[in-house]
Amino acid sequence: MTLPLILCLVATVIPVFFSRLSSAPAWLSLQGLALAWVALTGHEVVSTHATMVALELLLVRSVLVPYLLRGALRQSVRARMSLMPSNLFTWGIAITLIAFAFKFGDGASSDVRALALGTVAAMAMIALLILSTNIEPGAQLVALLFMENALALFEFLMAEPWTLPVHLAISVLFILTVAVGSHILPQSVQDDGLKEIP
Repeated sequence: MTLPLILCLVATVIPVFFSRLSSAPAWLSLQGLALAWVALTGHEVVSTHATMVALELLLVRSVLVPYLLRGALRQSVRARMSLMPSNLFTWGIAITLIAFAFKFGDGASSDVRALALGTVAAMAMIALLILSTNIEPGAQLVALLFMENALALFEFLMAEPWTLPVHLAISVLFILTVAVGSHILPQSVQDDGLKEIP
């Protein structure tokens, strides 16, 4: 389970420091792939429930939602801007939050559990940092999706997994988040255009 957790962490941290908003769907797709991998390797015996959850994560979070987001960002004039402001101050805050996130996971009983808790905390902190430093609607939508992926990862730390109806309800919420965001993004571009007219 260590490799998929590291992949999920990398797909969350690298875009914040080095990526533009237009590349966010690819990173979300990678996060979805890592979450599906965690679902399959999180237990000693692969059950039917784990296989169904992994398939749902793969289809919704790795394929469908990044596809919808890519279409919405294609219409945005600000898709080439950075996901988070590129300056030493915000980078310093991001590095500090990641360090605190893994300090939070130190109390876990095993190394894998500590890594999982640290990854969940880092994903949540990064999402909050993007929400607080970038007012662009597209970036805030990506931050919400990062947060929802962190919550999905947190489920694998629970003693009893969520039932399939709960997973389906969360997937519907994930898709609705992108659908509403896809509807808002073109409107925010039109509003900006109206503001620029003297």
